[in-house]
Amino acid sequence: MKLLNPGPVSMTERVRRALASEDVCHREPEFRDLVASVRRRLEGVYGASGFTPVLLGGSGTAAVEAMLSLVGKSETSLVVANGVYGERMAAMLKAQGKAHEIVAAPWTSGIDLDAADRALASGKFGHVLTVHHETTTGRLNDVAALGAIAKKHGVPMLLDAVSSFAGEEIRFAEWSLEALAATANKCVHGAPGVSFVLAANAALSRPSGATSVYLDLSRHAADQAKGSTPFTLPTHVTRAFDEALAELADEGGWKKRHDAYVSRSRRVRAVCTELSASLLLDRDDAYGATLTSFRLPSGKTYEALHAALKHDGFVIYAGQGKFDGAIFRIAVMGDLGAPDLDRLAEALRGALG
Repeated sequence: MKLLNPGPVSMTERVRRALASEDVCHREPEFRDLVASVRRRLEGVYGASGFTPVLLGGSGTAAVEAMLSLVGKSETSLVVANGVYGERMAAMLKAQGKAHEIVAAPWTSGIDLDAADRALASGKFGHVLTVHHETTTGRLNDVAALGAIAKKHGVPMLLDAVSSFAGEEIRFAEWSLEALAATANKCVHGAPGVSFVLAANAALSRPSGATSVYLDLSRHAADQAKGSTPFTLPTHVTRAFDEALAELADEGGWKKRHDAYVSRSRRVRAVCTELSASLLLDRDDAYGATLTSFRLPSGKTYEALHAALKHDGFVIYAGQGKFDGAIFRIAVMGDLGAPDLDRLAEALRGALG
């Protein structure tokens, strides 16, 4: 079965073998060395200086929520949202009892840069938060433009890079990044269960704004700096994460992976549009490299399409919220070769033709 959902992904045999490695206690020196290896490899993906990788047991959502412990309890944040995951960041701040405002745009639109500029010009916001690759629709948000605005106003950015890390360009200094959150089981091609935050060293030196025990990023960072972890990391998943990062480097890094995704997505888009499944977004170049959303052709249902493709060995993804039942989404991360794309094209023709 090939997973064409936006994470978890189909792992290579190399990474899957790492999951079956020997058992290890998370308090032993062998695991300490493994965590150090993962952190070192994460530093090298984009070569950002002055940032510390902090690992957490949990999904990408756990990493995003832990990242928000960098927000002070008395400050106000600006959330720039155009989909489920931007709105989820606002929900996290609300749950943490932290003041925030939202600059919202329709889910099929880009982030509202003009409104964000006006809001940040007020000088009342301590952070600006947004999502890089909003998989609600597959849009790659213009974080470069938002980062320039944030930098102009002297406001640091916290970025949900869960679905873009290792698959899209990320510029730490130019985008006014203070931290980003991501996960092992998307563009890195690891197994689900480990996520991480890359945080500026200066941010980690401030008093924590955590409102929970487990999702206190500063606590995780302090313990990992001493070669320990405050809580149990999933040991086998961490081993697979290390192997996936090594595989990423061996394959040429994030740029090569990005190019592969672009090529795969172009082929999927060509087949689907040929079969009257039009793009949800108005422009092909509005999408990121990894995921495309399509409108269901007239007379077709998501349930029937999902069942037919699963029968042929592929798992696709439904729409969220108001798009449930109206669209389908296809991601191209993970162990997916040319023969798989050939089979997918035939499966789509059989289900939609």
